[in-house]
Amino acid sequence: MPKPTRPYSPTARKAAELLGLMIRAARLERNMTAQELAERAGVSRPLLSRVEKGDMTVSLGAVFEIATILGVPLFEEDDERLTTRLATEQRTNALLRQRAFQASRRKIDNDF
Repeated sequence: MPKPTRPYSPTARKAAELLGLMIRAARLERNMTAQELAERAGVSRPLLSRVEKGDMTVSLGAVFEIATILGVPLFEEDDERLTTRLATEQRTNALLRQRAFQASRRKIDNDF
């Protein structure tokens, strides 16, 4: 029985397809075969093919690793800027509350 697929928004699908095409173009510009890149990234050749097609079920870690190997920019092209932006986001998130919903800490009176 096939695994049910999760519905994704058109925007998310387009973004995955765009990233896949950017990865494929970068691989071809570097004259790398799919097998060479797959071996370097530690993934299978079919998985790399799915990445290049924008398959939404591929592991985010695998996609990021492949993009990084090829130099495809994800958020920031420069590692130093990425590190700075990550630190900024970590500080911002530390100031946010821990949960979207804070349960009441007081004891519920259910003695009727």
